[in-house]
Amino acid sequence: MESNGHEHVIEVTDLRRVYGGGFEAVSGISFSVRRGEIFALLGTNGAGKTSTVELLEGLAAPAGGRVRVLGHDPYSERAAVRPRTGVMLQEGGFPSELTVAETARMWAGCVSGARPAAEVLALVGLESKAGIRVKQLSGGQRRRLDLALALLGDPEVLFLDEPSTGLDAEGRRDTWELVSALRDGGTTVLLTTHYLEEAEHLADRLAIMHEGRIAVTGTPAEVTATQPSRISFELPEGYFVGDLPPLGELGVTGHETDGRTVRLRTRELQRSATGLLTWAERAGVELRGLDVRSASLEEAFLGIARTVSAEQAGGMTTKEYAA
Repeated sequence: MESNGHEHVIEVTDLRRVYGGGFEAVSGISFSVRRGEIFALLGTNGAGKTSTVELLEGLAAPAGGRVRVLGHDPYSERAAVRPRTGVMLQEGGFPSELTVAETARMWAGCVSGARPAAEVLALVGLESKAGIRVKQLSGGQRRRLDLALALLGDPEVLFLDEPSTGLDAEGRRDTWELVSALRDGGTTVLLTTHYLEEAEHLADRLAIMHEGRIAVTGTPAEVTATQPSRISFELPEGYFVGDLPPLGELGVTGHETDGRTVRLRTRELQRSATGLLTWAERAGVELRGLDVRSASLEEAFLGIARTVSAEQAGGMTTKEYAA
């Protein structure tokens, strides 16, 4: 089925990948990626991210389940899929003695309808390095070259495996701007990353994998909302936690103290903060060190990983949440 006019350009259903010896790296996951969307796969080392992406790229056949990219099976119908996709692997493995320009021209010879090498090198900021041998590039510059070659075919779908590994802060931001611009131009992007800030900045939607399964999926805001927000402050002199309004009435789900500092957890941040500040105003006291914040993606990531690990240790299966 062709994907023209089709909302989802990547569709994964009950996907499984098993390696020699019976190790199941991907355990029946399902998700979809819409046209013109950036979708991030997150997870700890060994979670199954790269194993999943390799199946989407058609590098191996799944042990079970179904995957479609642009309406085709990327493994059995590789000829229909490969010319329309770009792939940035974790390591390119280019000939070290070739120059950057020679490498790009060599790669262009393997790509249908390749863009000019100089054009893609300029896109990733390597135009000044065109005459430099690959072995003389820094790690970050090699990652830029990896990205340039993935863009040679002007792909409809772009797979990025850890795209900003090895980049400095400026290079990472430049890469983010480029990926966002590609999305805005209609390219569908699926990326894996260890940088949670990267996923929070780029992804329209994301999935967190843990031990071969998807623990949660949704927009970054939806995923962070699975974890409680936090309010911290110093108790006014002469006051104790018991002097505060009943925490349950404020929507507080838990708290801890550290000396005079109180930390509250809540899933109703506005209600809790409003109630606390109203009490402080009526009592005529100042809440020093007041810090009110929603959960970060990092906190959600770590909280989900701990929860899933605890469930599995107790003999329960990983829960899957629908976005």
